[in-house]
Amino acid sequence: MKVMVLAVGGLRGALAEVVADYETRAARAWKLEVREVPAGVRKGKGDPLRIMEEEARRLRALVPAGFERVALTRTGRAMDSVELAEYLEERAVRSAPGVAFLIGGAFGLSPELMAEAERTLSLSRMTLPHEIARLVLAEQLYRAGTILRGEPYHKGRS
Repeated sequence: MKVMVLAVGGLRGALAEVVADYETRAARAWKLEVREVPAGVRKGKGDPLRIMEEEARRLRALVPAGFERVALTRTGRAMDSVELAEYLEERAVRSAPGVAFLIGGAFGLSPELMAEAERTLSLSRMTLPHEIARLVLAEQLYRAGTILRGEPYHKGRS
């Protein structure tokens, strides 16, 4: 099964290295593809709703047919690491073509894109910058893979 991370905006600086490391690790467990679309924000100018709609259009264009869309949002459903691993395993067992995790930009994901998503996922009830969301998601995808393979990385009970 393929796992996609589709994000608004790119990464730079020291955090980019850490995210790349976890994405490389996660790619050992999943057919992982990470794609970025340009952010619609230009030096703080523009209507937030229009910007989110523009970013949503770019994200939609990257989601292959049949993929389950998981919108990352602080108001989404929280999962622990084992639940995420079980969710991905269940999708793979059902021979789903894939899962696409959607990460919004400065204003988040558009209301329409959120409504279209089959699932929502909260990484935290706090608002996170997209770079931090990318890091947490990449690490959790790696962790989910190690849980399913019975590797010792995950030491938590749940």
